Parts: sequence; C-alpha cells; structure tokens
Amino acid sequence: MPTRFFTAAGKFYRGNLHTHSTGSDGALEPKEVCRRYQAEGYDFIALTDHFVGLFDYPITDTTAFRNENFTTILGAELHTGSMDNGYLWHLLGVGLPTDFAAPDAPHFKPVRGSESAASIAQRAREAGAYVTIVHPHWSGLTEADARSITAAHAVEIYNHGCVVDNDRGEGFLTLEHLLNEGRHLHMIATDDAHFHSADYFGGWVMVKATENSPEALLASLKAGEFYSTTGPQINDIRVTEDSVEVDCTPAVNILVQGQGSPTARVGGESLTTGKIPLERLAHSPWIRITVMDRAGKRAWSNPIWVDK
Repeated sequence: MPTRFFTAAGKFYRGNLHTHSTGSDGALEPKEVCRRYQAEGYDFIALTDHFVGLFDYPITDTTAFRNENFTTILGAELHTGSMDNGYLWHLLGVGLPTDFAAPDAPHFKPVRGSESAASIAQRAREAGAYVTIVHPHWSGLTEADARSITAAHAVEIYNHGCVVDNDRGEGFLTLEHLLNEGRHLHMIATDDAHFHSADYFGGWVMVKATENSPEALLASLKAGEFYSTTGPQINDIRVTEDSVEVDCTPAVNILVQGQGSPTARVGGESLTTGKIPLERLAHSPWIRITVMDRAGKRAWSNPIWVDK
C-alpha cells in the first residue's frame, strides 16, 4: 500500500480531458477553444471531438496551438455499438494516434453489427490512449454495460457539461460498482465543453508530471499521479494502517469513502490538514478521499487500494 502520494518529481499541471470544437458539434474553432483554456489558467487540454462519420471521424489536430506554457493531447470521443438501453456508446480516448481506425459509426445512432464498445476501448488502449467511461449517469449506463469495458483506465465521475445542461453529471455509483468487483480504476473530472452553454471551466484534473508535454502527462495519467477537482486543491495524502492525513486548501469537510455505506470524516473551519481514522472502513479493500470547501466545491483523490 502506498503510504504517501504526490512525491514523484515534477509539478502539478491543470488540464481538461474532454472538450469539443467545430471539428464536431462544438461552437468554437479549435484555436479559440485552446486560447480560452490557456487564458483561464489551464496548462493543457485534450480536444476530443466526436469520432463519427458525420464529422469525418476527426482526431482534431491541435499541435499548432501548443506553446511554451500550454500543450495539447490528441484524442477523440469514441462511439460504436449499443448500450443496454439501445443508445450509442460514448468512450473517451486521450492520446490516440492520428491514424486510429474508425468504427462503423456514421452518425449518433447505433449500427447493427458494428464493432463493440469493449473492442474499440481495447484498440484505443493498445494504441496508447488513456481510456475512460464517460458520463455514465447521462448515458443511462447499466452495471453490465460498465462491466463490459475491461480496457478502461478510468470513469468520468464529474462532467460539468452534464451538470449544467441536464443535472446528470456524476458517475460515482458506476465507479464504485466496478471498484467493488476488484477493478483498479481512476476517476476524472472534466468539462465536456461544447460552448453552447456555460459548460466550461467547471471540472478538471491536476496531473503531477515531470514536464508539461503530452508524453509526460499521459504517463502520469496512466500511473494515477493526479487528482480531480472543481476547485479545492489536494497537496498531500498520507495513509497509515489506521488513519489518513490530508493536506489541502481551506475546507469544511474532508471525507474518506470505501466499500458500502460507511464514511469517515472530519469537519471544521478552514481546515488545511485533516486526520481521519479508518476504523469504520477497516474492511474495505479500497478508499477514496473527498475534500469539500465552503462553497460546496469538491476535490477527489483516485481510489487507494489498501493491503489487508
């Protein structure tokens, strides 16, 4: 069990992993999307336009918009197959090669006999991408749906666009069902920005990497060297056999969740360090940490697997 986190060399870089442009159904040109994110203090984004024939299967080239203070990771939102509810699958591939082979997905309707979601997820992972099950609440994902994507690195647990546009933006239940089955997964917060509404700058990841390059960022994502947030910062996490200590920006609640309903917490005024006993979570194989500030903004650690 790792006892301390974020000790690897490097610094934290702020990024959005789920974004759209006029390359698919977004309102802004790719250059303007990148400009706005950099202007808001982001270090990187992945522009992930919809990988369907309607838009000529784009993996939008954003390399021209990189500079010494801002970078981009190529990727796409992948679609194929059909979920249990009959709707088209949505998966995120961050770090795709530009020659990634397209499925039979001419539009946003499932095609009978097309490649399965499990298959395209596996192909994306083998091609070097960081693969995520996205907006499970909005999608109406079943447990069986989620269980079928064995190549996923992560579940999108906060999607700001879905929060703003339809109040179906969280994916914790899907994540925890998979964790409880022994799946070692990360959790990401994103915007899913299209810029048709105020669906931007609301959820992001803070990735600790040796440099702000696509290669270093992807390596850190795959290693789980990051946390997700809508505002608060997590500066350090220290785990012992009987407690967790968390250093963060001022918070009113620091919580530890695990398998089942038990939760441990410490509350206070402007907490910047909290020590949380793990007695109530003694039988959980995994734990995760939530930091909540006075405005209700939250930050989330990746799941931590506890050696028993």
